[in-house]
Amino acid sequence: MITSIKQAAFRNFKKSETKRHELNYLFWECTTRCNLNCLHCGSDCKKDSTHPDMPLNDFLSALDSIPSPPKHFTVAISGGEPLLRNDLELCGREIRKRGMRWGIVSNGHLYNQERHISLLNAGMGSLTISLDGMEGSHNWLRNAKNSFEKVDYAIGLAAGSKRLNFDVVTCVNKKNIHQLPQIRAYLVSKGVKAWRLFTIIPIGRAKNIPDLILSGPEFKNLMDFIVQKREENTLDIKFSCEGYVGDYESKVRDTPFFCRAGINIGSILIDGSISACPNIDRSFTQGNIYNNNFYQTWQTKFEPFRNRSWTKKGMCADCKNYRDCQGNGFHNWHGEKNEVLVCHKSKLESAKV
Repeated sequence: MITSIKQAAFRNFKKSETKRHELNYLFWECTTRCNLNCLHCGSDCKKDSTHPDMPLNDFLSALDSIPSPPKHFTVAISGGEPLLRNDLELCGREIRKRGMRWGIVSNGHLYNQERHISLLNAGMGSLTISLDGMEGSHNWLRNAKNSFEKVDYAIGLAAGSKRLNFDVVTCVNKKNIHQLPQIRAYLVSKGVKAWRLFTIIPIGRAKNIPDLILSGPEFKNLMDFIVQKREENTLDIKFSCEGYVGDYESKVRDTPFFCRAGINIGSILIDGSISACPNIDRSFTQGNIYNNNFYQTWQTKFEPFRNRSWTKKGMCADCKNYRDCQGNGFHNWHGEKNEVLVCHKSKLESAKV
């Protein structure tokens, strides 16, 4: 009874948030250049990008269309690898001038002491760095033999800063799932406070590499690992917001699943496209900052994000959990969109057979 009351309350909360659709988190795909060639890259970024980096003033013009951003409005600068931009500190200072917070998502390769200090001085408040296993498995996924050495140094710098809201993210796959206890011990030893775990959906380069995709039993083992370690309360560990996980919902995250793409989360992509999370299929683009007012587009478009009844098809059509899942994470709809790419709940149910 208590569970059903909580579920009903959270459903109403989601409806209210969707109707309000306050933009408070904005991804800026500032570059699609990258100094790595990771096996799982959903964006399929390369060293020599077909798109030039977006000029800062173009992004700022879009940002300035927001009349009164909420107090905790955050710009997450992503790529590609944002540290390849020599003007990243200037970008950050301009964002801070507008009373907004900013942070970056990085592979850590170029994160050294000098850059650490200059980014903090430019007002960087948050940093996410990827660690995808211990040395062998991390280097395999990142497709670079010295990647672990580089990211180890970057994590040490970031974890030692009291000014940063810092977390580590790990892409859990067949090569590293057995290393999760070892990775956790390593992060604790480095002084890391927060760890987010996620899995792969078959898009970009990842769709051609079977070793990246967890089986049902492996995925269940991941959920059980998170549950156990959250109870120990040594490290803030959680499953990402990528999908609905049924009975594990209250055990692996701080709040129930709620895909906020297009509801609270927007993005400005490398070519000016206006969308939500960067890994969402580009066919969901809602406009372009070079042709449309960004904030007006946010307010008046995004119908597929805010009314997800179109996802009630395929295995989602008759699912008894649809009201809580609503088609899973938005990035699970690519291509013809006749079927969700990954159903996390189905994976868990297959593990019981």
